[in-house]
Amino acid sequence: MIPEHLADYFGPLEPIPTDLEPVLSAGGKIEAILFDIYGTLFISGSGDIGLAQSRARKNVKLGTLLKKFNIGIPPDVIRERFFTEIQASHEKSMKIGIDFPEVEIDKIWQAVTGINDREQVRNFSIEYEILVNPVGPMPHLSDLMEACRSAPVVTGIISNAQFFTPLLFHWFLDSDLIELGFSRELLFFSWQWGMAKPSIKLFKEAAGRLSCRGIEPGNVIYIGNDMLNDILPARTTGFRTALFAGDKRSLRMRSGDPRCSDLKPDMIITDLIQFAKLLNFR
Repeated sequence: MIPEHLADYFGPLEPIPTDLEPVLSAGGKIEAILFDIYGTLFISGSGDIGLAQSRARKNVKLGTLLKKFNIGIPPDVIRERFFTEIQASHEKSMKIGIDFPEVEIDKIWQAVTGINDREQVRNFSIEYEILVNPVGPMPHLSDLMEACRSAPVVTGIISNAQFFTPLLFHWFLDSDLIELGFSRELLFFSWQWGMAKPSIKLFKEAAGRLSCRGIEPGNVIYIGNDMLNDILPARTTGFRTALFAGDKRSLRMRSGDPRCSDLKPDMIITDLIQFAKLLNFR
């Protein structure tokens, strides 16, 4: 359940249909399913985590949030410091060879706000994120999770995410990731690795762990909403791919990117129930 002190942040949030038609042939045996989160399992008001900069600039409620946490920094100043701090962290990581860096957002906010108490800065991080990037479960998410638990498959996650991302499953499904059937060793959150999609390294690590279970890449399907961040690295790893095209906000076709010009997913899903039914019929 959503905590009472956060309930006011959440309102009705529905996906916006896209023009794509579903393509639902699974193309062979499926032994493992790996998911993206933002824009795939959960509706993201900004389209994805980390893409809420322009939205934040327009959000008049930030001042109220700063007062709540006794942060005496004007909203415009704190926003500027926030994105500057992220950029500086990315540049530092790139200098040591990380191609697509990721930050630990609570540490960023600690540097920006001067809050030393970790619990307090994490609470602020959570409220800021859901203020600028409202989220909600995709329709039929519970049905999909039930179908995955019932099928003879292992499930995992490769997602650009922060420490608060697993809380979404608690709030909306009243379960943690393990209770929902995800394998602990197949949970890859960008903040824990210091790198983000489309880095191939997260996918290669997942492939290695699946190989230890006797599961080859061709029997793995990765489901995500972004042709560059999701479909390209998954395909390069040898996974089969499913593009989730159920919400116009988050669908990223990347048609202008030459890396994706000849790229096609194995499946196109426009509603999570489609994949749930496919699993049930196998």
